[in-house]
Amino acid sequence: MAGVRLGRSTKRVPLVLCAKVTLVVLLAIGFIVIRYTFSSSSSAEVSSQRSSFDDIFDPESSPVAKEEEEVEENKKRNPSSPPKDGSENGSLEKEMKEGEIEEKAAAAAKNETRDAEGQQENEKQGGEEKAEVVEGEGGIDEDMEDGVDVNTEVEKVDEGRSGANGKEKNKKKKKLGPLFDPGARYNWKLCGGRHGHNYIPCVYMEGGRRHHERSCPQIPLMCLVSLPQEYKPPLPWPERESKIFYKDVAHPKLSAFIKTQSWLNLSEEFLLFPREESEYKGGAQRYINSIEEMAPDIEWGKNIRVVLDIGCTSASFGATLLKKNVITLSLGLMNDQIDLAQLVLERGIPAVVGDLGSRRLPFPSGVFDAIHCGKCNIPWQSSGGRLLFEMNRILRPGGYFIISTKHGDIDSEEGMSTLMASICWNILAHKTDEVSEVGVRIYQRPASNDIYELRRTKEPPFCKEDDKIDAAWYTPIKSCLHKVPSAIEQHGTDWPEEWPKRLETFPEWLGDSREKLTADHEHWKAIINKSYLNGIGIDWSHIRNIMDMKAIYGGFAAALSSQKVWVMNVVPVHSPNTLPIIYERGLLGIYHDWCEPFSTYPRSYDLLHADHLFSRLKNRCKQPVVVVVEMDRILRPGGWAIIRDKLEILNTLETILKSLHWEIRMTYAKDKEGIICAQKTTWRP
Repeated sequence: MAGVRLGRSTKRVPLVLCAKVTLVVLLAIGFIVIRYTFSSSSSAEVSSQRSSFDDIFDPESSPVAKEEEEVEENKKRNPSSPPKDGSENGSLEKEMKEGEIEEKAAAAAKNETRDAEGQQENEKQGGEEKAEVVEGEGGIDEDMEDGVDVNTEVEKVDEGRSGANGKEKNKKKKKLGPLFDPGARYNWKLCGGRHGHNYIPCVYMEGGRRHHERSCPQIPLMCLVSLPQEYKPPLPWPERESKIFYKDVAHPKLSAFIKTQSWLNLSEEFLLFPREESEYKGGAQRYINSIEEMAPDIEWGKNIRVVLDIGCTSASFGATLLKKNVITLSLGLMNDQIDLAQLVLERGIPAVVGDLGSRRLPFPSGVFDAIHCGKCNIPWQSSGGRLLFEMNRILRPGGYFIISTKHGDIDSEEGMSTLMASICWNILAHKTDEVSEVGVRIYQRPASNDIYELRRTKEPPFCKEDDKIDAAWYTPIKSCLHKVPSAIEQHGTDWPEEWPKRLETFPEWLGDSREKLTADHEHWKAIINKSYLNGIGIDWSHIRNIMDMKAIYGGFAAALSSQKVWVMNVVPVHSPNTLPIIYERGLLGIYHDWCEPFSTYPRSYDLLHADHLFSRLKNRCKQPVVVVVEMDRILRPGGWAIIRDKLEILNTLETILKSLHWEIRMTYAKDKEGIICAQKTTWRP
């Protein structure tokens, strides 16, 4: 019996072994099939891959962006040899060195605000449902990622705070991982709290209250903002200028406000803005004409092209100036409980949310041709005139400050006159209009420094020469007066050419950069004409509000200038300071750090354009996916995103967009570069 059992056992061994081998082979084959199905091959890096690129312009970056990438490649090959000019960005940043955006003060200001409001923010985060992100193997090294323009001063500030004795710590570079973890899985959830579908993360606190100044959550936002019930996309331009869908913006305070205003009419599903009505009695057209009569040198649409309108009401001022080729940016204040800036954006008129407090506005110095404050109740003379010092910083030398107020406060008017005299602003005209029932004053900033020598006192004092006049990200307003630029290489020494000539005329202060601007302009003009307008399936009749998330010289916006659109050019705070050039061309723009939410309402934009933005975010954001979450917040359902970047980034980015249920409409890959054209849907978790 023992022999029989031994014989049976010896027969089973090869059978068991064969079974195991067969199982392993089948599993391996199954793994290969799955991997082949869900991964991209070298010839088709992103799904929905186009096989031809006949009608799509080359996906490579602009000449300026290519130069930045060459610098980055040189740093990779020879990390011990910094650029000759000692900058992180190489030659381009050297050219912009005088206007480089400083982040050191920003870091300090942000930390002060967060320390003061940390408890409130923690409560806020506790009330929000977030996405569950399951990290895959080989996570991202968040501190030391490749290809970044790092401000070393900020690193020193942060490292000094984190050290036991306040000393700086030396970081050891590690091998860098991908920007997005390719193994992460995203389970999205809606943001909680009372703010609902109008949530602006850096404005709202828990309970519906608002910050006095911009203050972002300490924990990155990883939840999706809900949609209004029965949401409908905006009407095509110009129809949307005069009527919008009420339910897209409705809330109780707006409903009460509508009942008190003649320039707002609620008719069935629409909120109407009658052209003949305005917050100015007699109409906005009459009001604007009277300003031009008071100061004939103000030629709307010629020498006056870029205007900042402080405070939002009906935006009839900016809407009327559009017909005169004037682009007006409405600054909606954070304390506006009616959310009038949201109405302005829904109408297709440029607007951004900000605050007039202790910090500088996120704009360069000397870029606005005129600043307007209609029916103004801003306390300009408070805090020693601090807010007026900020107006002096951002207003172009020789530019106009137009302010209208209701009849009344004589003491306030006298205080304003004294303050204006102290900063040598000349009053060009003062008129009380009997029809509009407002008093209008027009001041002009000096065009040279000669008049300052005539001041009887040295108050307010001049700002120090080493003050970074363009530093405007979380930078405190200083109680000092900036002089007028006088050196030929400084922007603001001469008034720009009349519009539209200024769009393609590059001034002498740009020096050798003028050739690069010309090349950048031609590059984007070819892309717009050969690709974007006809080749990627976008219905441009429904596109009005556009954001270029990483603008350099404004070439993308300039190439679209003949279309019925407007573009918000965003210059990231860690990039070379090219925003003054964008304004010099008669275009709009703003500074921003994409590691934080943007200062606008949800669903503000119809199209987002990101040219090599993500490849420049390495080592900037602890969770780069928050930028995609923010794109989902500020893009309206049915809106489009055009993303140009490296394939290694686009592969994973496409997966993230699909997890948000965005439709991938077109992709193309060539030479390790690619394009994704995606459309946001109405899906919410």
